[in-house]
Amino acid sequence: ISPMPDNDRFALLVADIYQAAGELRRNGEKIAAEAGQTQARWQVMSVASEGEWTVPDIARRLGVARQGVQRIADELADAGLAAFLDNPRHRRSPYLRLTPRGVEALARITAAARRSHAKWKRHFTPADMETARRVLRQIIAVLAKTSAA
Repeated sequence: ISPMPDNDRFALLVADIYQAAGELRRNGEKIAAEAGQTQARWQVMSVASEGEWTVPDIARRLGVARQGVQRIADELADAGLAAFLDNPRHRRSPYLRLTPRGVEALARITAAARRSHAKWKRHFTPADMETARRVLRQIIAVLAKTSAA
């Protein structure tokens, strides 16, 4: 390891994470396009498929603005891929639920993603992937803890 200050080393790691995120977004757009969707729709559909999620809940989960998620949720509903259902705990914040067409679209995107992931994972050992995940989870936990303080 070269004689570099830890702050510089961390800054380079952050830059690499942003670059990786950009590459993943670009690839995500291609994957989603195979099913006639966008990556933003894919992300919202994916979270909505996990259970009872409101638009603000989805926005928090994805770390994006509520207004953007609302726009996408409205598009999904207009396209017949999702529907708003009553939320007994909050009248003005309904749940976003995938319709059968939405479940089918998400399944097509997921299948395309699996094909891409299978090609990419060949470049890494299982130990590489576990190490990367462990370090990323540590970074996320530290950032979440320090931003909440």
